[in-house]
Amino acid sequence: MKSARRLAREGVVQGLYAWQMNGDTLTHISQHVLAQHHMGRADAALLNHYLQGIYGAVDELNTFIAPYLDRDLMNVSPVEKAILWLAAYELRYALDTPFRVIINEAVEIAKSFGATDGHKYINGVVDKMALDVRSKEVKLAQR
Repeated sequence: MKSARRLAREGVVQGLYAWQMNGDTLTHISQHVLAQHHMGRADAALLNHYLQGIYGAVDELNTFIAPYLDRDLMNVSPVEKAILWLAAYELRYALDTPFRVIINEAVEIAKSFGATDGHKYINGVVDKMALDVRSKEVKLAQR
């Protein structure tokens, strides 16, 4: 059974995907995502917090993510881009969430929603971001 936080993260990715595809408002996107029957246990506050935070910082997140990619961000699939935005946001702003949890959640969500081997790409990129942003935490975990 998926945790409320996992469901919220999946909802964030679904919402960011929808935003990329149709440019709808965050309020409408959030309502639509949370209305799905399987999202009844999702942490709605976390979902809305992350959607708003990522939306407000998307240009900053794009600049942050770009050096870790092997291609232009415009050539990353919308699903993978949404997952990368979420992971980058959590690494930078959700300091109470361990980096390993962020990496694992990103990989698992990519397995569910991304292309066949998209989770491998996500794992590599998010791992590199974590090494830079959470270097002290990563070093402590490697001991």
